[in-house]
Amino acid sequence: MEVLSTGGLTTVQDSGRLGLRRFGVGVGGPLDALAAQVGNLMLCNPADAAFIEVVVFPLRLRFDHALRIAVTGSDVQMEVDGQRFPPWWSVVVQPGQVLTLRAPQAGGVAYLCVSGGIDVPLVLGSRSTDLKAGFGGHCGRTLRRGDVLAALPGRAAASRRRFGVLPPCAGLAAPQLEGEDATPATVIRVLPAAQWQAFGAATRARFLASPWRITPDSNRIGLRLGGGEIRPDAPLELLSHGILPGVIQVPPHGQPIVMQCDAQTAGGYPKIATVIGADMWRLAQTPIGGQLRFQCVDMQAALAADEQQQTYVATVRRAVEQFFQDA
Repeated sequence: MEVLSTGGLTTVQDSGRLGLRRFGVGVGGPLDALAAQVGNLMLCNPADAAFIEVVVFPLRLRFDHALRIAVTGSDVQMEVDGQRFPPWWSVVVQPGQVLTLRAPQAGGVAYLCVSGGIDVPLVLGSRSTDLKAGFGGHCGRTLRRGDVLAALPGRAAASRRRFGVLPPCAGLAAPQLEGEDATPATVIRVLPAAQWQAFGAATRARFLASPWRITPDSNRIGLRLGGGEIRPDAPLELLSHGILPGVIQVPPHGQPIVMQCDAQTAGGYPKIATVIGADMWRLAQTPIGGQLRFQCVDMQAALAADEQQQTYVATVRRAVEQFFQDA
C-alpha cells in the first residue's frame, strides 16, 4: 500500500513495547488500545499485529494487492474509491483502489488494520513507532506521502462480504456523574494516586467538579488540560519516580497533564489521580478542545469496568469467528 497523502501524526503502531520501562524505553502503542484490539480481532490477526494510527486527517492510501482491512476508533468517514462505508467496518479492497479516511464528526484517533498486520521490522520486540527516540515503525517517524508499506501474510480474503461491529461507545455504558442526567463533557473515572492526600479536600473537590479542556499542545506524550489551577497544600519536592500512561501529574503551574502512551518513564511532579484502564479509550476519543470531567472511583468499580470491557471484546470475538465460519 502506498501513502498518497496524510494529515500528519500518522504512525505504525502495535500493542506496545512492553517490559523495558526500567531501561527508560517507553511503551508506545495505540492511544486507543481497545479500538486497535478490536480492529485486529475483525481480521483474525495476532494480538500484536501492527496497524496504522491516524491522529490528523485525512489519510489516503492506494493498494497494490487485494486485502481485507478494518477501520475502527472514532466515527471516521471511510471511503473506498468514493464509496462510503460506516465506521467500525471491514471490507476487502482490490488492487488499485484508494482508501480515504476523512475527519470524524465525533471522536479522536482512528485505526487502519490490515489482514496479517503491517510488515515493518521488530525493534526491541515491537513494531511500534517511538517518535521521541526515532526508532521502530516505518523509519522511526510519521508516515509521509510516497511511503510504501507491506502486509504480513494473513487470513485470505476468500469472501468479499463486508461486516461491521458495534463500537464500544454503543456497547459499553458511559459513566455518569451523580446527580446529573447528562454532561457535555466526557466522564473519565480515576483512582487516587500517590500524592492524592497532598491536595487538600477543597482542591480535590475542585479537581473533580471542574470541567477540563484538552488544549492544542497535547500529544501522544500527554494531554494538557486547561481549567482552574490546582496545587498541593504545601510545596512538594519529589525525587523522580516511575510514570505510567493514565497518571495525572500536576506541574507547578497547576494545569494537570494526563500521561499518554508515549509518556516518559519517570517524572517528579506530584500525581493527583490515575485514569482507570477501562477508560483510556474514552480519553483517546475526546478530541482537542473537548472537555473532560473526572469521577473518583474505588478499585472494585475499576475492576468491574475492566470486566465489562472484556465481556464486550469477547462478544466481538465470537461474532467475528461466526462471520468467517459462515463466509
